[in-house]
Amino acid sequence: MKTFLVLEDEPFISMDLKFAFEDAGHNAVCAVDNDEALACIEAHDIAGAVLDVSLGGGRTCEQTATRLNELSIPFVLHTGDLDRAGEHLRGLDAPVLAKPRPAEDVVSHLVRLTRQLS
Repeated sequence: MKTFLVLEDEPFISMDLKFAFEDAGHNAVCAVDNDEALACIEAHDIAGAVLDVSLGGGRTCEQTATRLNELSIPFVLHTGDLDRAGEHLRGLDAPVLAKPRPAEDVVSHLVRLTRQLS
């Protein structure tokens, strides 16, 4: 059983992803901002992550993405704002999954990515 990180500021999306990970036989830890996400990364053996690009208030997931890249932990970007976030996304060099998208699809994409990289 692997543990995945969900960085998402929308509680219902976060909960949906957490349940989808659990349904797939994995654990998920959830964070609403970069501080919480970085604490989760330090406290858990994270296999992969789903990062909401825009965290509200002009904040992005870049800080968490940078840390995950440093640790070679795969992640996907999950965003409903491809037009506005487009320039920012190119710099993060990660797969982009557009919202809305079924949580099961997001989870299966990330689990497949972690298998390909292990």
